[in-house]
Amino acid sequence: MAGGEVQLVDLVKRFGEFTAVAGINLEMPPGEFFSLLGPSGCGKTTTLRMIAGFERPTEGQILLDEVDMAQTPPHKRNVNTVFQNYALFPHLTVEENVAFGLKYQKATKEESTERVGKALELVQMTPFAKRRPNQLSGGQQQRVALARALILNPKVLLLDEPLGALDAKLRKRLQIELKTLQEEVGITFIYVTHDQEEALTMSDRIAVMSQGRVEQVGPPKEIYESPSTAYVADFLGVSNLMDAKAGGVSDGGCKVSIGEFSLIAGQGDNDTAGDAKVTIRPERVIIEAQGTSGQNRLPAMVERTIYVGSTLQVILHLATGQTIQAWVPNTGSDERYHSGDAVAVEFPRDSLRVLPQGGTAVLEEAELDVATDAS
Repeated sequence: MAGGEVQLVDLVKRFGEFTAVAGINLEMPPGEFFSLLGPSGCGKTTTLRMIAGFERPTEGQILLDEVDMAQTPPHKRNVNTVFQNYALFPHLTVEENVAFGLKYQKATKEESTERVGKALELVQMTPFAKRRPNQLSGGQQQRVALARALILNPKVLLLDEPLGALDAKLRKRLQIELKTLQEEVGITFIYVTHDQEEALTMSDRIAVMSQGRVEQVGPPKEIYESPSTAYVADFLGVSNLMDAKAGGVSDGGCKVSIGEFSLIAGQGDNDTAGDAKVTIRPERVIIEAQGTSGQNRLPAMVERTIYVGSTLQVILHLATGQTIQAWVPNTGSDERYHSGDAVAVEFPRDSLRVLPQGGTAVLEEAELDVATDAS
């Protein structure tokens, strides 16, 4: 389907004195799977509701295929929404739920039957056409809600945490199915979530939001590997974020000091000087034998080891006084790190990133709770 480009221009939403969305600018090309990611209260759902037409913006534009829809009522926008609770009619069958919107398009009975059949086939729900919602699992209800939205041929499909009520295993499976479905129908999906794994798994691009603003926009790999702020590094996935002093360019990277130890950060803002943050992902931290020498190594002590199946999460107390995590692949060997073991920790320079200290706050305690739940 042609079209489906969405542009948000200086978009603002205020509720009284509270600013929920503070002047964001985003471009979503046709056919893209775009996610708005952030903790509760960051403005992502309000942004989605403005695109849908359920909220009117205080300022700014919402362009759909270059036409400003900011003041257009919801039913006159060629977009559709799938909610977290699916909003299915309990007294209607699956096929009646899916066909519900077609009566407003004045479709003939034959056309309606054909389109319902194709929609159910698309979401693999044809065998359940005569069932009612209370006879379906959560994943099946989600598929019905998707079929009901897609049957109207919207240019843009808006999804407000539609997998949030499902158990973890089913959620992981439907993430893959949803991305496959989006590629098959070829329309723009705008997806709201606080779950980092969902965003990384499905998205072509992600906008990380905080306090009504966009912190960073980019493909999942770029956002994860190259966070531009301490907030993004701390929210997306698990990150070891440490206070440091930066001394500018040195040996092709940025010289940083953590306590009395000097390191070279090969990623990030090499010109940073003064107070800074350095970050490294747990899977990039290397645990070595005590006394191992070389660049970017610090003495440490094992606090505890957490077994999580595919990996061992090793909590380490550095000689600098800071605590970090290292993720070690589970190889099936009997080797374990025991509480109190003295080790050396290597931070490979190409995995160590320096971030400027000013401008962006790290997650507040309430937001950290959300991030922990979502991981």
